[in-house]
Amino acid sequence: MTATRAIEQITGRIRERSRPTRDIYLSRLDDAAGKGPHRTVLSCGNLAHGFAACAPADKAALAGDVTPNLGIITSYNDMLSAHQPFETFPALIKEAAREAGGVAQVAGGVPAMCDGVTQGQPGMELSLFSRDVIAMATAVGLSHNMFDAAVFLGVCDKIVPGLLIGALTFGHIPAVFIPAGPMTSGLPNDEKARIRQLYAEGKVGRDELLEAESKSYHGPGTCTFYGTANSNQMLMEIMGLHLPGASFVNPGTPLRDALTREAAKRALSITALGNDFRPVGRVIDERSIVNGVVGLHATGGSTNHTIHLIAMAAAAGIKLTWQDISDLSDHVPLLARVYPNGLADVNHFDAAGGLGFLIRELLDAGLLHEDAETIWGSGLRPYAVEAKLGTDGSVERRPAPEKSGDDKVLTTYRAPFQPTGGLVVLSGNLGHAIIKTSAVKPERRVVEAPAIVFDSQEQLNAAFKAGELDRDFVAVVRFQGPKANGMPELHRLTTVLGILQDRGRKVALVTDGRMSGASGKVPAAIHVTPEAIAGGAIGRIHDGDIVRVDGERGILEVLVNEAELERRAAPDPDLSANQHGLGRELFAGFRHLASRADEGAAAFG
Repeated sequence: MTATRAIEQITGRIRERSRPTRDIYLSRLDDAAGKGPHRTVLSCGNLAHGFAACAPADKAALAGDVTPNLGIITSYNDMLSAHQPFETFPALIKEAAREAGGVAQVAGGVPAMCDGVTQGQPGMELSLFSRDVIAMATAVGLSHNMFDAAVFLGVCDKIVPGLLIGALTFGHIPAVFIPAGPMTSGLPNDEKARIRQLYAEGKVGRDELLEAESKSYHGPGTCTFYGTANSNQMLMEIMGLHLPGASFVNPGTPLRDALTREAAKRALSITALGNDFRPVGRVIDERSIVNGVVGLHATGGSTNHTIHLIAMAAAAGIKLTWQDISDLSDHVPLLARVYPNGLADVNHFDAAGGLGFLIRELLDAGLLHEDAETIWGSGLRPYAVEAKLGTDGSVERRPAPEKSGDDKVLTTYRAPFQPTGGLVVLSGNLGHAIIKTSAVKPERRVVEAPAIVFDSQEQLNAAFKAGELDRDFVAVVRFQGPKANGMPELHRLTTVLGILQDRGRKVALVTDGRMSGASGKVPAAIHVTPEAIAGGAIGRIHDGDIVRVDGERGILEVLVNEAELERRAAPDPDLSANQHGLGRELFAGFRHLASRADEGAAAFG
């Protein structure tokens, strides 16, 4: 079967599976869109409240039915480097809107927490559910029914998925996503990782570690490794919600500002008041979801999106599964090597040709739906470009370069780094899990070793410091799923297990929790479903049981007789310490309602 035929078949089965829910979604979208400019349904008192703080000219414009009003949903805060640049964006957007004959208002703000700040801390247990809070906050901002289109200012891990879920809930209006861009390159990521390992081994102190971290994360913009944040930007562009070439332009540059202004004007040009209506619920369909998955595989993107993409698709009535993601991986080659899949950062990737080069290669290979809807129009081929600043300060686009600027970072579909994308579904008597093999050397993708069971990452780190782990083993870290403690990332385990692997030990991780979007060189079966707290077999593994993690054949199993495994009593953990402090008590309802990881781990829907 050709790659093109395989992509079409997988898309077709998603479309058929989704038809009942997608039809309901589109019917509701059409009903809402058919009511015309939304301010017409507001009473005079409603409308007066809605524009009370506007300038007189904007009030006059909004009093009628023909001037488009653009809502701004922003994740700005100035503690987080990726979101700090958004401080100045509303003013740029409002100015551009007036130039285009429209009005723009900040409709609302959404929270933006940073997994980099909360890694290994109690606050990380709020992280996954912050996505759902962001979706709901987006809905609150748009609920005033004042807007003909919206722009969304977001970058990082849960923020963009939450914004898109919220946007799709208002799928009858157009949505344009506006990124802030990555920070400039600092300390190389592999050097940062080396210092982390030395610190974990006690060979350097905290001062040296902090210096290295500060040189790596050093200014405004997204972290430069290819984790969830930068995977988000790739997704928004390849799914047609960014402007072509917008994703990886550094903040604080004239080109970044020009792209922001252009995005505002584009959003106003695709409302129902004009002749090119592009509601986001129509732009996002089965084709664009498949394009997003293909882009994830081709770039070696974040494992977190095996959860987020399912939740985002569901918001549009589309039923995506892990099996779809895994099957697509079989047909999509890896074309990018960006840390942790390589030594380069996203700035090097962009300089080598970036998303424009990658999209063209995937289109030419027949691996993307070229006819997918986008905010730009005319399918996906116009995204095979790079954006430059014109002499008049506007954005100019030119075709992506024919050759990669660095074929160790970005390659062609004819000479891929590996023939498959590297996100694999594991199955067996422990249920289902995800493994990211693209950053794991082939000789390390299969591990069969005795289990050592932990109920937290702190327990594992304590055992390492006590010298108890210098052997071959599979670390089983349970009670880390969405219902147990909110499914925090277990990023601290990467360094410890990496040290043991470098010592020549065969090690792997099996967990119902998450790893970082920058999951690295240690084979890790993550998102194990069903989770331990829900009766999953991962909770019945004992120390010494032989566990097999096979990333090549897609196997995850404990080598215990089935009857014996069933006889074992389910553990009764004390999770009281995870129920309060740093706001965790407010999320008890989310933990109770959370769906399985392979269903999007959402607390609604």
